[in-house]
Amino acid sequence: MDYKDAGAIKKGSNKPRHSEHNAKGGRKNPFGKSEGKAELLARMKAAVKARKDAS
Repeated sequence: MDYKDAGAIKKGSNKPRHSEHNAKGGRKNPFGKSEGKAELLARMKAAVKARKDAS
């Protein structure tokens, strides 16, 4: 095989192939917004109650 016609190897880029759905600064996870523990617990309890009601 003649390798001189293959060309140079392409240098890789350091960027990700896709963007994360919950990346910092996005619509779902804006900068500076932190959820309090009380809101988190209330949301978790509501999810458990909804799951129990559905079954």
